[in-house]
Amino acid sequence: MPQTSEPLRKLGFLTIGLFDGEDPRRGHESTLELIELGERLGFDSAWVRHRHLQYGISSPVAVLAAASQRTRRIELGTAVIPLGWENPLRLAEDLATVDVLSGGRLNPGVSVGPPMRYDEVKDALYPDTSELEDFGYERVRRLLGFVRGEPATDFSGVEGFEVFSDRVQPHSPGLGRRMWYGGASLRSARWAGEHGMNFLTSSVVKAEESEDFADIQLSHIRAFRDRHPDGDRARVSQGLVVIPTDSASPEQRARYREYALKRTPRTAAPQGPARMMFAPDLVGTSEELAERLYAHAAFCEVDEVAFALPFTFGHADYVQILTDLATGLGPALGWRPAP
Repeated sequence: MPQTSEPLRKLGFLTIGLFDGEDPRRGHESTLELIELGERLGFDSAWVRHRHLQYGISSPVAVLAAASQRTRRIELGTAVIPLGWENPLRLAEDLATVDVLSGGRLNPGVSVGPPMRYDEVKDALYPDTSELEDFGYERVRRLLGFVRGEPATDFSGVEGFEVFSDRVQPHSPGLGRRMWYGGASLRSARWAGEHGMNFLTSSVVKAEESEDFADIQLSHIRAFRDRHPDGDRARVSQGLVVIPTDSASPEQRARYREYALKRTPRTAAPQGPARMMFAPDLVGTSEELAERLYAHAAFCEVDEVAFALPFTFGHADYVQILTDLATGLGPALGWRPAP
């Protein structure tokens, strides 16, 4: 088995939380059950994606609030909340509330840019200001300021029987250090570093200086740390689709490989005007996966990961994958489950 000098320190997983539109509770319960399972298996973190007007989690903060009451230790993250859909002040209140309820376990990941399919949704989302909204980094800066305790108003004090604060309440002092930026470009990596955030690098990046996925991801990690006050100690989490097959049935193995094969063509070259590069899905035994990860230039730069669960699998598949990640691949990468 290949070895590296630095063992994997934190192992997490990411789920989209799909559900049936006719029975949405079952899908949400499945997500919560997977997070509970993740804690029992010793995972360090569980992350949820964010989907609007689709059949995936549309309110990750609400889902993680529920998860915080079913777990005691595992960290809970969003990867990521697209801020084009959010009011930074209101989101800061929700994040701080969940962080307090969870005992300081929340890891909010965010990103910027116009909402997906903006032309079709803008009249419902911003009926009076759709042409005026700023979807750039300033939206993140505002959220960071509110979370970190910057004033939201110039008034505080008592008025009648009401007591007012000039900053977001509740205030959770450690939350500001657990804010993550999900970036796919060098510009985003540098911005996140300059503003003292943590950095989420996923299975999709922009092909700016190369057409090799691992090299691009590596350049983002290094650009982020080069601008971050903590330098090489700045936190980066890598996200890839990783599917171990150690305990999978023959039917599952065949289905997993077919899933990855169908998605492989998009990984061969940059896609679309934005030249997006997709990472290949990794399928195999824990031994095979560890060897491939140790050969991945970007993986060798990080000590924490949040491996993504495939979008369209069933609950039993996710149980098998999580179990193999925790009992097979994680230990093969030097990781130890949390007690």
